[in-house]
Amino acid sequence: MYIADLHTHSHYAQACSKFLTLETLYQWALIKGIQLISTGDFTHPAWFKELQDKLEPDGKGLFRLKNPPNEPALPGIKPRSADIRFCLSTEISSVYTYGGKTRKNHNLVYAPDFSSAGWINKKISRFGNLAADGRPTISLSSRDLLETVLEAPGRQTHLVPAHAWTPWFSTLGSKGGYDSVDECFRDLSPHIFALETGLSSDPAMNWRWSQLDRFTMLSSSDAHSLQKLGREANLFETELGYEALFEAIKMQKGFLGTYEFFPEEGKYSYDGHRNCGVCLSPAEAIAINNICPQCGKQLTVGVMQRVERLADRTEPVRPLQAASFKYIIPLAEILSEIHETGVESKKVMTAYGEAINMFGNEFDLLQAVPINDIHRFNPLLAEAIRRMRDGEVIRQAGYDGVFGKISLFEGKPSLSSTNSHKQMNLF
Repeated sequence: MYIADLHTHSHYAQACSKFLTLETLYQWALIKGIQLISTGDFTHPAWFKELQDKLEPDGKGLFRLKNPPNEPALPGIKPRSADIRFCLSTEISSVYTYGGKTRKNHNLVYAPDFSSAGWINKKISRFGNLAADGRPTISLSSRDLLETVLEAPGRQTHLVPAHAWTPWFSTLGSKGGYDSVDECFRDLSPHIFALETGLSSDPAMNWRWSQLDRFTMLSSSDAHSLQKLGREANLFETELGYEALFEAIKMQKGFLGTYEFFPEEGKYSYDGHRNCGVCLSPAEAIAINNICPQCGKQLTVGVMQRVERLADRTEPVRPLQAASFKYIIPLAEILSEIHETGVESKKVMTAYGEAINMFGNEFDLLQAVPINDIHRFNPLLAEAIRRMRDGEVIRQAGYDGVFGKISLFEGKPSLSSTNSHKQMNLF
């Protein structure tokens, strides 16, 4: 069984950390407990060369780092060792006109070897400057990008719509998307077998729309910095190989499900207008025709209202073949609430390192370690993780690019504090 984060970036991507290198991704994968991590950005010429120089094929369509670092990512931290693999991937931004509207869609592309990835790079380089950004913007439509991906040598390259509901850049988003996957990919839509839910959506929200029942729901971090790695992830019980990975996703056999953000924490959950500080629930926004009450401009319609508009079910109906999911809160955020200080503060980082040294990696602590064992280490941390696992959280929804906040305690964190906003897991 292994955890995979299938959407990351490099230091060549705009608005991403300069510390996102193969070596640091490897180090943080150990800390997080992730065994398979995407390379991201293979379309960028300089990053593509770096991938070729530093990675070696494992014989199963994945890659190992030739010279993995011996030192930890954080001083004094000693995560559990693991055989970390990389999967060649990239995120591509398609901006184009179709049906009289400007479309802005992000898609993830995966390849089993450098030959296939290089072939795709050459084909799409005619439609945009690949060196301008690790996540390049091209004028090729999502449908035509998919056609290119399907034609790559070996026919083992795949495309998955990224953060499918995000307003500005997605397949189904309110600003630049479509009203169905079939409308976006048209005659080639049968080749779409999975969707990435994105931070503001979870599988249950997608299960409210019967048109999406045929797709596997994936979740990955879209990490723009190292600590964000694994904030969403996928769980597999298959051979660790490229073909086995995508066969599990397509057939939903060996795919065990996802670890998800509480969707309200995503920065496009509710409707709103960031410049005016206006955040509204779908019902509130619809009641005023999605017009900002402060400035009179159009609100950014978030994921919850968008799902509400397209859904044909009042409640989620889990497809028979669909895997389950669990909510997680990144450990640094939990420790930040407990210590009442910033996630990158010295106090939080010290506590983070102590917890990793005790339990081996972050995912084991968040999901696998018995609460009693955590209690012996830190009773308050144990109570926080119990609440997270049971869904006993306080939710403050994000909107228009502003992240929401998920809290585990009311007021000052303590073992005696109660939580009046209890929210049960679906499963």
